[in-house]
Amino acid sequence: MHNFTPEDLLLYLYNETSPEQTAAIKTALENDWSLREKFEEITSAQNQLETLQLSPSQQTIDNILQYAEKAVSELTAPV
Repeated sequence: MHNFTPEDLLLYLYNETSPEQTAAIKTALENDWSLREKFEEITSAQNQLETLQLSPSQQTIDNILQYAEKAVSELTAPV
């Protein structure tokens, strides 16, 4: 019996596990209600995150653009 971490479950959720690890986690989820409960919490959180409409404020965008402008001018300034 493996002790899978939340990180293992995240990798499994995003199909980033090896075939062997995928099979082991799938079997563990079928047999371990505690692990299945943790996995359901992670998938629920994923679903909630996907419904959020996030966008940066205009001030954040302006700060990034100013920083990029400054970096480019420093790189292209004559020495």
